[in-house]
Amino acid sequence: MSIALTAVILFAVFFFLLALSVPISVSIVLAAAATGLASLNLDQVSFIVMQKMNTGVESFSLLAVPLFILAGNIMNNGGIARRIINFAQLFCGFIPGSLAQTNVLGNMFFGALAGSGVAAASAMGGSIAPIQKEEKYDMAFATAVNIASAPTGLLIPPTSAFIVYSSVVGGVSISALFMAGYVPGILMGLGVMVVAFLYAKAHKYPTTGFVPLKTVLKVTLDALPSFLLIIVVIGGIVGGVFTATEGAGVCVLYCLVLSLIYRSITFKQFFRILVDSACVSGIILFLISASAAMSWVIAYSGIPDAIASGLLSISENKYVIFFLVNFILLVVGMFLDITPAILIFTPIFLPICVSLGMDPVHFGVMLIFNMCIGSMTPPVGSVLFVGCGITKCSIERVSVMLLPYFMMLIALLLVITYVPSLSLFIPEAMGLM
Repeated sequence: MSIALTAVILFAVFFFLLALSVPISVSIVLAAAATGLASLNLDQVSFIVMQKMNTGVESFSLLAVPLFILAGNIMNNGGIARRIINFAQLFCGFIPGSLAQTNVLGNMFFGALAGSGVAAASAMGGSIAPIQKEEKYDMAFATAVNIASAPTGLLIPPTSAFIVYSSVVGGVSISALFMAGYVPGILMGLGVMVVAFLYAKAHKYPTTGFVPLKTVLKVTLDALPSFLLIIVVIGGIVGGVFTATEGAGVCVLYCLVLSLIYRSITFKQFFRILVDSACVSGIILFLISASAAMSWVIAYSGIPDAIASGLLSISENKYVIFFLVNFILLVVGMFLDITPAILIFTPIFLPICVSLGMDPVHFGVMLIFNMCIGSMTPPVGSVLFVGCGITKCSIERVSVMLLPYFMMLIALLLVITYVPSLSLFIPEAMGLM
């Protein structure tokens, strides 16, 4: 059977099942099995699909994913978000639209701790939106700022997105990926702050003024234990004290102890957090398992080589190819959540980009930056829905307000793509590559 027909069967079945509201993980497995049946018998397909699904999650590093999810949920409920907002507000009082700027900084700080765009949008938006409403902010603007800045946590480590990517690629250092995400994540946050500043300046949003030194010291000391988490976890992983998985366990323990010290979490709340974390972890790990089966079908059928040949037939200029890959990933990000997108499209596009001289670490940053943008776009952007749900703003109004942020982030994406040193100079300087 031709490669083109295999690709048509695979993606036609997959998107058809999605259109019928079949869960994405089940759609992936059924699409992989249907495609395999085109060239193998039922016994062979059943055995191989089950084998690949089992080996897909048979990885020690993937244990970090549920642990980081648990840590993020503890932070979201343990009083840490409020302290981070208070700390972020210290830097933004003199800027027009200071509450919006505080929201961005808060998402960058909290995202770096929780490693989740959805958790950041929920924690920061839920805490700061009532204050913005009292200050007569346009809630569509406030919601757009929260949504556009929340995914920075997917780039600023520790983040499970890089762990999932590393598990797919194999042989790529998680420490190098973590260090590579800092500059792009910070640039993403600063880009959102620039757009928010221009809007707030044009609409004459107020400032809150400078904070007295006594308050600065009190708020800083109050937030310091939360930020020590980054030093402990990232420092331990990069310094070789423990692995990313062990670091995730340390992160959970640290967050739990901190929440107990703050007396902001009860046994009943902790039990609910465990249940919620288990449910989310089960969904993500089943997605990883299912995507391993699809990755086998994609590799077995020769789809990556066919796509590479197709792209190279358009142009042999690597800059053109990188642009086309970004365009495809942006479209993909509009329809798929970050985990299945990483699992499905990394085996397709990584070999193409590596053959043109792109480092796998750089590709990982580019891929996840694309998915960050995708998480805030309709029709299935998870951060978009969470952000709009918190403020009760319509998706239509917020989507229009998000357009300037999309333009800024796409411009930054191209800069990250074509200037690899922005991603690579920190891991290279630290000897991680």
